[in-house]
Amino acid sequence: MTAEILFHLFSGTCHDRKQQVCILLNSVEQSACWKVTLINCTSKVQTSSSLQTRYFVDHRRVRVVGGQGGDGGHSFYSEPRKIFGGPDGGNGGDGGHVVLKADQQMKSLSSVLPFYQGVRGGRGGSKNCYGANGASVYVKVPVGTSVKEDGVVVADLTQHGEEYVAAYGGAGGKGNRFFLSNENRAPMLFTPGEPGQERVLHLELKTTAHAGLVGFPNAGKSSLLRALSNAKPAVAAYPFTTLNPHVGIVRYEDYEQVAVADIPGLIRGAHQNRGLGVAFLRHIERCRFLLYVVDLSVPRPWIQLQDLKYELEQYKNGLSERPCVVIGNKIDLAQSRINLPLLKEQIGDRVIALSALTGDNLEELLLHLRELYDIYVKTEQSRGQRPVKW
Repeated sequence: MTAEILFHLFSGTCHDRKQQVCILLNSVEQSACWKVTLINCTSKVQTSSSLQTRYFVDHRRVRVVGGQGGDGGHSFYSEPRKIFGGPDGGNGGDGGHVVLKADQQMKSLSSVLPFYQGVRGGRGGSKNCYGANGASVYVKVPVGTSVKEDGVVVADLTQHGEEYVAAYGGAGGKGNRFFLSNENRAPMLFTPGEPGQERVLHLELKTTAHAGLVGFPNAGKSSLLRALSNAKPAVAAYPFTTLNPHVGIVRYEDYEQVAVADIPGLIRGAHQNRGLGVAFLRHIERCRFLLYVVDLSVPRPWIQLQDLKYELEQYKNGLSERPCVVIGNKIDLAQSRINLPLLKEQIGDRVIALSALTGDNLEELLLHLRELYDIYVKTEQSRGQRPVKW
């Protein structure tokens, strides 16, 4: 009976285990000991599953404090036959800094803690020995992290390895040797270390990618990203399947790589933060060119494009004017083939009709995506700037 119960308990999915336990307990007369064992076993499985869940975090409030400076030393030199050797207390060491460092291996701000403090500097010693400087604390953040203080951007970490000193450590105190003078041959004065800088910063992650897939929910953005790259965002037949941005890499034969970001679906009024609109729109800011994904199977698909551009423009001026291409998805449906010529008549942008499900006409999109990338690289080089490489 014991083996049968355990088999039924763990053969189903995690979602159904709790119901299986209730059925078993009601249908089979078990001892109180086995009831406790089954319930504890189920709770452990649910706890372990919840611990494995990883949440994407794109904003974080962090309090940073620089390390306290070390106190100055207070001592007098003394050795046999030299009674009045004079002061020899050294200065204290400087406190350690708190440094934000961009790392391309980091994909989220979930690992960033709410508080960081630098290491305290060492106290000054005798024989004019200085205290050791406190070690700096490095906080790894994803590439594309924006640092704000009181609503003002103070740093923008857009390159791998780029650093920003979030809080400076305090200066070390002066030992009594520092105050030696002709007027005061035996100073007793020494100073404590200064406190480190203290700040409250707001970190915002804006996905750094060359192209951004922009569209309404269920337009097929995630399916298109799966077809273009090796990324595996969730795909389902209901809206808002994608709640976090995903980045896929499109690789070409000459080893160039184009990063494409799947931005979660927008809705009307997104610029007013409806449906977490601002949280999604911020990831479009860093995209160099946009790929508008339109569902051709809906009536009047050009209305979708007008609404998307309106939301982008209301969020940030000039965002909708970036280089773009309109992707008419779901061309494998009969209604989509009817709406395609109507869409081309209504808009002036280039339209690429394809099917992310069947892979029809993906080659045209790949070629045009490379053209947009080459134009971006030449533009950045002409400005004397280094283009973003993946």
